[in-house]
Amino acid sequence: MLSEIVNRRSIRSYLPTPVSRADIETVLRAGALAPSSKNRQPWRFTVALGGKKAEALAAMARGLDAEKPRPLLPESARHLGGAFQTLAVMEQAPAIIFVTNPLGRHPRDPLNTDERVSELCNAQSLGACLENMALQATALGLGSLWICDTYFAYDALTAWLGGQGALAAAMALGYAAENPPSRPRKPLEESVEWRE
Repeated sequence: MLSEIVNRRSIRSYLPTPVSRADIETVLRAGALAPSSKNRQPWRFTVALGGKKAEALAAMARGLDAEKPRPLLPESARHLGGAFQTLAVMEQAPAIIFVTNPLGRHPRDPLNTDERVSELCNAQSLGACLENMALQATALGLGSLWICDTYFAYDALTAWLGGQGALAAAMALGYAAENPPSRPRKPLEESVEWRE
């Protein structure tokens, strides 16, 4: 098994050391090499650094505040506090990569069956892209955090991104200021059913 798979961790504390453009491009290239349904490659990357990162995080903060009275995710509203914690992590990381799906739809849009299947296939492709990015970051000695809490600030971040497509996720990237242990995994036997 690849050591990057074993050693990858979700990093929530970063050193202020900048990440080189070459290393960021290597991470992005790994993402772009992911398999995708029908080879749609449903990803676009927006790298936010310095002042532009501050703008993006200010937009996210506004979006999180707006989420309180009218949640996009009403059944997940109890997790909004965690999204504010994620915002604090993002402030520490030297680079934030926003991943958008130019083929995607707004989460509130009604979908017919074909559109729903397409969204599911694209979501799987984007997951492969983000996993490739996280593994490449680990190989480079970088820490990363795959962030879905962006959904709590979906409209504000989508506006900041300027119509790049449906917001899929973000990834914090930087040098880890922590070394968390591996999180427990349930035994493989609980997840596998053999049929012969």
